[in-house]
Amino acid sequence: MERKIIISKDAPDAIGPYSQAVWAGDFIYLSGQTPIDPATQKLVEGGIAEQTRQAFDNLEAVLTAAGLSMDNVIKCNVYLVDMNYFSEMNAVYQSRFASPYPARTTVGVRELPLGALVEIELVATGRV
Repeated sequence: MERKIIISKDAPDAIGPYSQAVWAGDFIYLSGQTPIDPATQKLVEGGIAEQTRQAFDNLEAVLTAAGLSMDNVIKCNVYLVDMNYFSEMNAVYQSRFASPYPARTTVGVRELPLGALVEIELVATGRV
């Protein structure tokens, strides 16, 4: 299967050997984004709401580079270092999508890169 790599200069640089997103057939798989400010390449200041907003801003930049929008998202995986953040994350999450919402999994994890509180990855659909 042919793969097409998507790179956005408006999202943070990858901090490892991976692509920001990969098209495979009708689906685009976006790597997890932590709340790194693409201008500084550092975590944004603030709590879970600010970090969730930045993670979504980064994901949206990658979707835009692929010619898509949040309306194309069909699956979302959210990783939280503390499940007590669920309500605040969920409020930001809800503001980024319109009904019908994508499928979602939210998982509590021990830690994330660079000390982030949240990481989010997406799967979207469209055509290359």
